[in-house]
Amino acid sequence: METLNQMQLLAVLAIPVIFAITVHEAAHGWVANRLGDKTASMLGRVTFNPIRHIDPVGTILVPSLTFLFTGMLFGWAKPVPVNWRNLRHPRRDMALVAVAGPGANLFMALLWGLMIQLGLLLMPTSQWVALPLIYMGAAGILINVFLMVLNLVPLLPLDGGRVLNALLPPRLAVYFSRLEPFGLLILLALLVTGLLGSILLPLVIGVVDLLPGAGAVKTLFHF
Repeated sequence: METLNQMQLLAVLAIPVIFAITVHEAAHGWVANRLGDKTASMLGRVTFNPIRHIDPVGTILVPSLTFLFTGMLFGWAKPVPVNWRNLRHPRRDMALVAVAGPGANLFMALLWGLMIQLGLLLMPTSQWVALPLIYMGAAGILINVFLMVLNLVPLLPLDGGRVLNALLPPRLAVYFSRLEPFGLLILLALLVTGLLGSILLPLVIGVVDLLPGAGAVKTLFHF
């Protein structure tokens, strides 16, 4: 398999990125709806329509700039609104809503891995079909695992921060929640200094190793 240039890589990443963001956000809304809060459903956010989840800055501008200057995709979608007062067990259910997004990314990574396996089976007879499946599957695994690991960082407003906030004793949770306005600034600082990559990359590689198609991901993205 040939190494992709930057334009080819962007083309291969486009569909996996759209699905990764859309299904991640829809999963938050779907679980919230199941647990008693219909806010996201009433606002049309429990949907696979990516337009409903796009944030012009976080989904388009920031990812484009970080990919151009660092080679990494970093960004965010519009947060799915959740009214914790409507949840049956607010602290527990907020954690479940938060985990739903990364869980959806892990599930999608597994599906992309199975696509790679299908591509490998087709390789001897239909390379023109097999190669796109392998390339896109590898990109799908990488972006979904990266988003899963990134979102599980225990820092608000990320999903990992939501889970930690739900697990902390109420008094500590109040203090921890005060860090939320600075969360994205902290993440961007970690990205610019290279610390974010050094923290996340070993975790991403570890998860990728557990998935079908790991060899194709490592070959294409030089892990």
